[in-house]
Amino acid sequence: MVNSSHEAMHRIFQEYPGLFAGVSKVLNLPFIPPESVTVLTTDLTEIQPVERRVDTLLRFDGAQPILLAVEAQSAKDPNKPASWAYYLSFLYTKYKIPPLLLVVCQDRATAEWAARPVSIGPRWWATLTLRPLVAGPHNMPLITDPDEARADLALATLSAITHAKDPAVDGILKTLSTALQGVPEAVADPIIEFTAQGLGGNRQAAELWRNLVAVDLSFYKSYLAEEIRDEGRDEGRAEALVQKGVEDVLLVLETRGIDVPDEIRERITGCDDPDLLRRWLTRAVTAPSAEAIFTEEGA
Repeated sequence: MVNSSHEAMHRIFQEYPGLFAGVSKVLNLPFIPPESVTVLTTDLTEIQPVERRVDTLLRFDGAQPILLAVEAQSAKDPNKPASWAYYLSFLYTKYKIPPLLLVVCQDRATAEWAARPVSIGPRWWATLTLRPLVAGPHNMPLITDPDEARADLALATLSAITHAKDPAVDGILKTLSTALQGVPEAVADPIIEFTAQGLGGNRQAAELWRNLVAVDLSFYKSYLAEEIRDEGRDEGRAEALVQKGVEDVLLVLETRGIDVPDEIRERITGCDDPDLLRRWLTRAVTAPSAEAIFTEEGA
């Protein structure tokens, strides 16, 4: 039994689905009458939980508060527009604050795809229209002036990230490393790390950034800087170990009075394998000649 105006306003369409054709005619909509109509369940509850997680969500309060949802998009994905529309409608339902979607891309094709308005509804009447803002290589500036970079380090970092696949990124990175010189460590550290992470897909640019950090920004203690310094210390220890191995082999041979021809000496000093030098040292204790340390018989 219909017992409220609320029920009557929608239930009549369940009982008389063809009613929409008449409404469409009144509203001058180009609706084509269907061949059949099915009344579906009205329960939109998801039986199994579906994870819906926006990459970053910010709330800006002030004269005109907004919610900013930020999504990083590396490739075209036909399922994304539906997910983005869900995010925005859910956020508006939950917070009652106008939501805005910003999509960040690293290639022009993906950026242009993400920027296209997506209409949800029949072609002749879009119920919802998704209009993301997009930041990518097509509209983010190439910041190559250290003063400009220093004025907005975060924007300069985003410039490097969005242009990571562009050869011009080398100039941005050199500018950014120059701009970071003299900047407080607490400010520089996240810039260094975000830049390193954002260049992950461009090995050449990532290596350039590592070199710039190692040389221009060596006084910082960021994760990347420490990693580079650790690698340097490891290389130094390995070189010292090799040098000691070479000296030990020659010292044992010379102490035993065994002649070491120039070609044998060059082979020993040219070795950079600590394990091999250790084997030669073991053989040098009993080898009858310098040449014998290179063979198993020398043991």
